[in-house]
Amino acid sequence: MPAAKRRALVIWATAAAVYLIAVFHRTSLGVAGLQAAERFAIGAAALGTFTVLQIGVYAAMQIPTGLLVDRFGPRRVLSAAAVLMGLGQLLFAVATTYPLALVARGVLGFGDALTFVSVLRLVAAYYPQRRYATLAGVTAALGAVGNLAATLPLTLLLDNAGWTATFAVAGAATAGYALVVALRVRDTPDGEPAHRSEAVGAREVFDQVRQAWRIAGTRLGFWVHFSTMFAPAVLGLLWGFPYLVQAQGMSEAAAGSVLSLLVVVGLVTGPIIGELTGRRPALRVPMVAAYLGTAMALWAVLLGWPGGVVPAPLVVVAFSVLSVGGPLSAIAFALARDYNPIRRVGTATGVVNVGGFSAITITALGIGLLLGGDAADADAGAFRVAFLAIVAMLLLGSWRTAVWWRRARAAVFEAVRRGEVVPVRIRRRVWDIPALPTAEARPEPASA
Repeated sequence: MPAAKRRALVIWATAAAVYLIAVFHRTSLGVAGLQAAERFAIGAAALGTFTVLQIGVYAAMQIPTGLLVDRFGPRRVLSAAAVLMGLGQLLFAVATTYPLALVARGVLGFGDALTFVSVLRLVAAYYPQRRYATLAGVTAALGAVGNLAATLPLTLLLDNAGWTATFAVAGAATAGYALVVALRVRDTPDGEPAHRSEAVGAREVFDQVRQAWRIAGTRLGFWVHFSTMFAPAVLGLLWGFPYLVQAQGMSEAAAGSVLSLLVVVGLVTGPIIGELTGRRPALRVPMVAAYLGTAMALWAVLLGWPGGVVPAPLVVVAFSVLSVGGPLSAIAFALARDYNPIRRVGTATGVVNVGGFSAITITALGIGLLLGGDAADADAGAFRVAFLAIVAMLLLGSWRTAVWWRRARAAVFEAVRRGEVVPVRIRRRVWDIPALPTAEARPEPASA
């Protein structure tokens, strides 16, 4: 392997490890939720607030993160992320009161928010555009390893080492990894310019975001991310474990194993989806559309099953299929990469990333409010009503994805008509928009 490729691989792997760690911390409440409810003496709504706060901070920080990465470079941002996540988890380990625990999860969410956009910015700098989707898929799959570690292995650690020791060791190791990032990661290949944004003032920053948002490919990416990743994430982060134990009557070990499917399937399918969509980018949104239709059918079965207690094999199949939404969400970042210049890729990626995490925040809060009372007392009927929040968000996301898919396609056709180079060549269909009323979504070459 040439030295340049080997160096690029080492830098990407070092950065991707931060994202793996971030996903571990983010999903750690998935199996620790019931222990957290007992430790802090809280009900379902308060328990849901942990996830709402953490993911809400994550979502709110995505655009600022993109701006920070474009301005200061991913190495500095990733180093800060590791320190913040470590401090947040250390605080969570020793917290004995609900307010302090909320502060800890907020700090953790802040650090988590800085990771994924930074890694993808490095991918954009070190790898050609045709490899971007593949590396984004592999990065997401590595994140799934962190999720996997936060299922059955974390359950065993909590049972044997206890709450404080488990989370304290995880926090200290994460903070220490910041030194590895600072020493090993470099923002761009040797001899290449940094491609950093010059936006400093409020007006320049706003203009940077506005330019990213006005691109139809960015908007389409936002809604693709919104629609595909939120349901498996909500199940894995918090509500899947109580649902399987309280509503479906599974043992905690069995529930942890089912939740691990959300990760294992994503781990296997992520690189496959990335490679396929990298080679045939015209398949990206049709694959998303097929998934959304299948997800709607699965939720109709799960929530409409007589009595609410679904046969275990059907639950396993449903969770496995729903888990594909995680890897498919990486398509959103490829869309942002394709239709934005490299100096604005971080900002556009941050805008896109807001989509899924906004959906997670709203859905997790909605489920907690609809459940009410104590999560340990919720039965199949209660979860059937509460999970209607997932169906509502899925319908909203599917509708907006369809709208912006047509608009993005129209923007490509307009660009071709003007004689411009477009990232993906597509064929006009009968359902396409004849022409855009404005030039609101003119794609820009990603290499600009």
